[in-house]
Amino acid sequence: MSVVENARLIELKDLSKSYDGETEALKHLNLYIRKKEFLTLLGPSGCGKTTTLRLIAGFETPSSGSIVFDGVDVTHQPPHKRRVNTVFQKYALFTHLNVFENIAFSLRLQKRPRAEVEKKVEDMLRLVGLQGFGKRGVDTLSGGQQQRVAIARALVGEPEVLLLDEPLGALDLKKRKEMQLELKSMQQRLGITFVYVTHDQEEALSMSDTIVVMKDGLVQQVGAPQDIYNEPKNAFVADFIGESNILAGTMARDEWVEFDGRGFACVDRGFGENAPVDVVVRPEDVRIVEPGKGQLLGVVESVIFKGVHYEMMIRTPSFSWMVHSTACRAAGDQVGLAIAPGDIHVMRRSAPAKGEGAP
Repeated sequence: MSVVENARLIELKDLSKSYDGETEALKHLNLYIRKKEFLTLLGPSGCGKTTTLRLIAGFETPSSGSIVFDGVDVTHQPPHKRRVNTVFQKYALFTHLNVFENIAFSLRLQKRPRAEVEKKVEDMLRLVGLQGFGKRGVDTLSGGQQQRVAIARALVGEPEVLLLDEPLGALDLKKRKEMQLELKSMQQRLGITFVYVTHDQEEALSMSDTIVVMKDGLVQQVGAPQDIYNEPKNAFVADFIGESNILAGTMARDEWVEFDGRGFACVDRGFGENAPVDVVVRPEDVRIVEPGKGQLLGVVESVIFKGVHYEMMIRTPSFSWMVHSTACRAAGDQVGLAIAPGDIHVMRRSAPAKGEGAP
């Protein structure tokens, strides 16, 4: 689903959040979220992603900045007055109520007519694939089923935005992958905005329209999954999103970069001459060739079978390369390494990178 044409629904303007006047969880965040978008806040623990979600929900008040929802400033509005609902990692279901009553809870508080409550709850049960489960106790359900009940309970009030704070964290790997597909499908069918928090890169790449990569309360990059993966803005993003070989290099001139002791043709321009840069090459973009036929010569140090490919560490005189390939070479083999110009990603130096002599 394309979201490019959709209007901005939520705008976070120069948003900061400090605790005790000292600890800065969020620093001058500027971000907008479109209608019907699946946007993921991605980053390591302590990066500010959950704080951002809680500010949108109204559970926290910003130290400075503003939150605008559909053109209206809601910075100081309480949570119940915002057109959002939240699903947490701990689902907080009511164990004394059955599945039906858990989903119906907010509607009961609003004193909705009985027939309306029954219709809405049954619609939600169908949506999350739990038809016939209404009378079941929530403590008899699997983790995946409980997660669906939590989502149904959040959606039954028809929020314009659903906020999800690592809701799949308690599930095993197989169920987690199944629920990723179901959540994305559900969001597309409902046509509402999802704002999703996770530290799982694969989860973010597979589900999102837009990914916001965060570190230390700052946004590092915003973009579509393909752009974040293929064109990282700095070494942190490259290293955090998937596996990467990151080396210190020198941009000698346009379309020519030097790293690992030699020069390579690339497609990057505009860095000037002899500029210090970070160079990123994904493991799947390094081709193993016969010795003498690639740009580099190395020796296979280790081989691990990963299921769909082999992961090999290949040592050149000044760097240890991670290579993913369906063709296996044995430890101790001498091999050539070939890298195409379009598979070399050059970024301005942002921090000390692994480089010549790196272990």
